[in-house]
Amino acid sequence: MYAIIDHSLVPVRKENSDRSEMVTQLLYGEQVEVLSVKHPWTKIRTVFDDYEGWIDSKQCRTLSLDDFKKLQTTASLLSLELVQVAACGAQRQSLVLGSVLPYYVAGNFKMAVDNWTIDGKVRNCSKEYAKKVIVENAMMYVNAPYLWGGRSPFGIDCSGLTQMAYKLAGVKLWRDARQQAAQGITLNLLQEAAPGDLAFFDNQDGNITHTGIILADGHIIHASGKVRIDKLDHQGIFNIDTQKYSHNLRIIKRVV
Repeated sequence: MYAIIDHSLVPVRKENSDRSEMVTQLLYGEQVEVLSVKHPWTKIRTVFDDYEGWIDSKQCRTLSLDDFKKLQTTASLLSLELVQVAACGAQRQSLVLGSVLPYYVAGNFKMAVDNWTIDGKVRNCSKEYAKKVIVENAMMYVNAPYLWGGRSPFGIDCSGLTQMAYKLAGVKLWRDARQQAAQGITLNLLQEAAPGDLAFFDNQDGNITHTGIILADGHIIHASGKVRIDKLDHQGIFNIDTQKYSHNLRIIKRVV
């Protein structure tokens, strides 16, 4: 069984409890596979990145198999404004950057049997864009507060930032930093990197715990406290506020 998210931002929790850790978020229009139901919770696996967790059953809408298959073969149109408001009669729905607009055509999209209208920029992310678009996407999240599991301009974590910046450029990344570090090809030297490449950082145990997007002129954009721009060199991230190194560089990857 499959379902579609019909709320702006839905927390995905590690366990079936409101007190459980939020491991990621689902944006409006994203689709999930239903694994099990323990009322009022539904265990899901995300279609985009195969991430598993629990959501409130009231925050998604069941899809028939035919509808699900149609959505997989339909162009993926995403909202491209920090916040947009969609309308369906007297109903209003706020949508954050990167929300999916099912069956979008000329300012209209459909959620189940309801027809919605929306103004503002959208992007067809069924195709891959130039690498510079990844950097442009990341810049839209600057100053967004850090939120563990977050994927929106109102709260985002390090791998959420990289995933969303790439998603808005038509490229799929997995959800966690350690998963993303296994994608693409490894670059041997920082000097080989180009804006839009990924940098990964480890802790004292050698585990990948952080990631960011490389910018020009020895800088990086990453989520640490907030989405920020700091200096990057062969040692790691040099925080421009504290004037200290905050993260130890482990690996550089090129995905596109």
